[in-house]
This record gives sequence, C-alpha cells and structure tokens, in this order.
Amino acid sequence: MENFLTPVLALILWTFVMWAVMYWRRIPAMNAITKNTQEFIDDPKLGEQLPAKARWAADNYNHLHEQPVLFYALMGYLFMTEHTGAFFLNLAWAYVIIRIVHSLLQITSNRVVIRFGLFVLGSLCLIAMAVRAALYLF
Repeated sequence: MENFLTPVLALILWTFVMWAVMYWRRIPAMNAITKNTQEFIDDPKLGEQLPAKARWAADNYNHLHEQPVLFYALMGYLFMTEHTGAFFLNLAWAYVIIRIVHSLLQITSNRVVIRFGLFVLGSLCLIAMAVRAALYLF
C-alpha cells in the first residue's frame, strides 16, 4: 500500500517534463514570429504560424490535464477505500506508461491513428479500474 500512489507521482512528474518540452519549443517559436507575446492574444491567428512540433507539445500538455484527472481521482478513491491490490496497481502503471508513450508519439510524429489506439488502451485501464472498484460496493 505504501507505493500505491507512486504511479500518480510518476504521471505528475511526467506532466512537468512535458511542460518543459512545451516551453522549450514554444518560446523560441513565438519569439521568431514576434517579440511581443501579447500579439498572440490580440491576434489568435498568429498561433497558426507556430511550427507543428511547438503546437503538438502544447496540445500534449493540455491533454495531460484532461483524462488523467480521472486517473488521479480514481487513484485517490482507491487509496482511501484501501483497494490497493496488484490488480489496481498494475493497471495504474499500465495507464502511466501508455500516457508517456502517447506523449512521446504526439510530440514527435503525432500519428493520430496510433495515438487514438493508445488513448483507447489507457481508457480501458481506467474503465477496468473503475468497474472493479464499483463491484466492491456490492
């Protein structure tokens, strides 16, 4: 039980890695377009001029704040209800690994068909965890 929340920490740390990649790519790309970053707010079409890899990194960072929120909540629920067995821990690690692979794919080639497959696999991990947790209620 003491290591049960480690996958949560791993995904949080990975999100910060993607934060760094995003800014490492985005700031130089924005500065190449204009030194006045306010212009990106005043004229949203400027964002379309950013190189694809700068946009992909930002998209991935945003994606790490969408579905993973369910993962964090589910892991908290499982921890508080002491459902911390190998089934849940293995699926938690599988989810984190899938999200990392998804990130790496998105920031490199951004192959949507493969990304979608990874998204489905990650979703299935969460669904299996949630359904199993719900079954404990009955």
